[in-house]
Amino acid sequence: MIKRILGNKGLVTMVAMIVCIAIIFFAYQYRVNKEIDAVSVPYAAKMIPSRTEITEDMVSTVKVARTMVTSSVIQRKEDVIGKYVNYNTQIPAGSLFYKSVIVNWEDMPDSAWTNIENGKTLVSLSVSADDTLGNSVFPGDIIDLYYEFDDNGVGYGKLIEGIKVLAVKDSSGKHIFKKSAEQKNAAALIFAVDENLHILFRQAMELGTIKPVLRNRNYDPGNTTVKSEYIYQFIKKLSRDVPQDTVSTTQTANE
Repeated sequence: MIKRILGNKGLVTMVAMIVCIAIIFFAYQYRVNKEIDAVSVPYAAKMIPSRTEITEDMVSTVKVARTMVTSSVIQRKEDVIGKYVNYNTQIPAGSLFYKSVIVNWEDMPDSAWTNIENGKTLVSLSVSADDTLGNSVFPGDIIDLYYEFDDNGVGYGKLIEGIKVLAVKDSSGKHIFKKSAEQKNAAALIFAVDENLHILFRQAMELGTIKPVLRNRNYDPGNTTVKSEYIYQFIKKLSRDVPQDTVSTTQTANE
């Protein structure tokens, strides 16, 4: 059998050519990989929107020249899967993953209020650059709320003490994390308070002006509390508290 195959010069020649081509191909691949020092890196197999958790099916790998892999490129799939695309960007299909756009969930701006305590209510306070000391208030800072009102003359005093800022947004709704050259003016401070303080806050806004006052990092007043009985009574005297009753929608419809 072997003698018959070896005697077939055409077949031997074809096999020899295939072997030679294979040797040349693998030798070429080896030389190319050696020259470019190829490394395997993950890339986006599909377009990934902002605030999306990255899963296995969204990630593939490709070999590229090491010179193309800068310090900002993520080189391992394990460092991508389970992370999130930052809130202000998206990753195009075919793009490498960059450290600046991949974050842990706790670093996402929305994470500040996804786990707020039961009974707490989110509040957004409109502010200006002057209110925030030239845009110097950031998430995690502690503020007090002062109140300016008309009580047969200008009244001014501390209304609520010890509020932790959860987020700071500019006029376009983008989050501000820290001072930078590109930073826009702060337009809103977001925090969470008990429902009774939330109602007081809303009533106060209708009757006067609330101003945030930044405290230093060591400031720890304890619980968030109302600090002026006089201002509290002024607001309540001019407001109406609505009882919180449970109403049956079926009964209301029948009536």
